[in-house]
Amino acid sequence: MAQNSIFERFARAGFVTSGIVHLIIGYIAIRLALGGASGTTDQSGAMAELAGKPGGKIALWVGVVAFLIMALWRLAETVLGKSSEPGSDSAPSEVINRIKAFALAVVYFAFAFTAFGFARGSGKSSGAQSSGLSARLMQSTAGTVALIVVGLIVIAVGGYHVYKGASRNFVKDLKGETSDFVRRLGIVGYIAKGLAIAAIGLLFILAAAQSAPSEATGLDGAFKTLLAQPYGATLLVLAGLGIITYGLYSFAMARYVKM
Repeated sequence: MAQNSIFERFARAGFVTSGIVHLIIGYIAIRLALGGASGTTDQSGAMAELAGKPGGKIALWVGVVAFLIMALWRLAETVLGKSSEPGSDSAPSEVINRIKAFALAVVYFAFAFTAFGFARGSGKSSGAQSSGLSARLMQSTAGTVALIVVGLIVIAVGGYHVYKGASRNFVKDLKGETSDFVRRLGIVGYIAKGLAIAAIGLLFILAAAQSAPSEATGLDGAFKTLLAQPYGATLLVLAGLGIITYGLYSFAMARYVKM
């Protein structure tokens, strides 16, 4: 299935959609830093902003299909392994690759669900949903522990993104020769996104430790917490530019990623 040309075109369109979402998130973050933002600085805020533009809902419906196909592609990799490099990985490495593929499938299914909500006019803030889920988990000790574990996993995912960018390990995911510009986009984009993801995990842990579910609000909460720090506006502008850079790199992935 992953080698079907129509399937591949839609999956690559998913990278374009993801790139657009990241560009809008970065733009909203910079606007927030400059005092002009309304709404949330995360994927739900980006999709809400897109839905309000001419042709935005059509783009979101395309995004729903593209994200679903990206999720199915990652599920195929989970079950079958990477078809682009058969037999090239050791057994432990193959297991890790399949776990990463499954995690990405979950992320893309979540993106598709969010896009579906805003495309049909019933989208909700992902930050509010995270806060509500955190509140339910904190009603028990086991739930609080689970929230801390989730936070640690999210931090680990963020750390992996930082490692992948700093080590240029992402180049192995690309086919053919890529330019220095594309590699620089990947380095900056992965590191910036990794730091943002790690900040989300830290907020989950702090929310659990302080029994404050309202603090566990995802990327929006991470950006607003950053803004409240000394030199927060400058740091948030840099974070927004980093997320925009990842969005630009997503366009490069649409063309160069191995499938």
